[in-house]
Amino acid sequence: MHLIIPYAASHHLSGPEAWTGLSLPNLQTLLGHLKRQEVWQDPEPTPLHLPHERLQAQALGWPSDATALPWAAWQRAQQGQSSDPAQAWMTPCHWQVGMDQVVMADPAHLNLSDEESQQLLQAMQPFLQEDGLQVTWHSALMWHAQGPLLADLACASLDRVIGENVKAWIPHSPAARPLQRLQSEMQMLLYNHPVNDARDARRQIAVNAFWLHGAGCLPADTPASVPTLSVPDDLRQSALRGDVRAWQKAWQQLDATALADMLAHFKATGQATLSLCSEHAAHTYTAAPAAWHQRIARLFQKPTPAAALTALITP
Repeated sequence: MHLIIPYAASHHLSGPEAWTGLSLPNLQTLLGHLKRQEVWQDPEPTPLHLPHERLQAQALGWPSDATALPWAAWQRAQQGQSSDPAQAWMTPCHWQVGMDQVVMADPAHLNLSDEESQQLLQAMQPFLQEDGLQVTWHSALMWHAQGPLLADLACASLDRVIGENVKAWIPHSPAARPLQRLQSEMQMLLYNHPVNDARDARRQIAVNAFWLHGAGCLPADTPASVPTLSVPDDLRQSALRGDVRAWQKAWQQLDATALADMLAHFKATGQATLSLCSEHAAHTYTAAPAAWHQRIARLFQKPTPAAALTALITP
């Protein structure tokens, strides 16, 4: 059993208030039994993907040096959908243009309705089709794209770009040139679209761009599923918002469910693998045999959840 927890700690929640009153008894017990065996740190300043994505990709048997992680193709395969192997997710979003940078707002803050999303996609379709992209509506913030353009497109994860200057993340490879042109065309198209006019009248931010993520082709030897792997996203939204109270509440719920299940599994089998992740690091804990003196030492030196989580965001 391998449990990967994204946003177990976050640089958006690095103050002491994040740990005050945070009670995680099942995580506390697991940390007393497991040993930290692996430490993953981002190897470069601006990696395209998050540590928990890399760990999940590793569990799926994808190459460790892959620049594209084809989550769209993999997630569709989980749903029994077979289609063009080159796929991606497309998320409508808002780019805030400043004096010297363009920052992506969290798409969740758009509060985009299904009807608005469908109208925007319908208006964009002729331009998308010109570039050989077949885009279908999946949900308000997730459109599914297929086409040869996506086969060799290494693009940053959506969460990497939220709140950041998009310039550092826009793909600049030859394969991405049609995408750059398409972004410019869509910004002009959306500027005076009736959906945005109505949103402006309601004092809502406009949809003026999109972000492609999870692009690529699914490797042929990817397993249909990994039953022993679990990657809950319970902490994601509160971490991205920097909402300490919501994040603590989500953590406590996770402790009472997924961590409780893992502890029961460990007690029954003696086996468990737990990966705690932040935006730039991942620490993996596993059951490891220990000599008698090490077991006694653990009784008196149990790591606390606060210490384990703080270590994820401490240089």
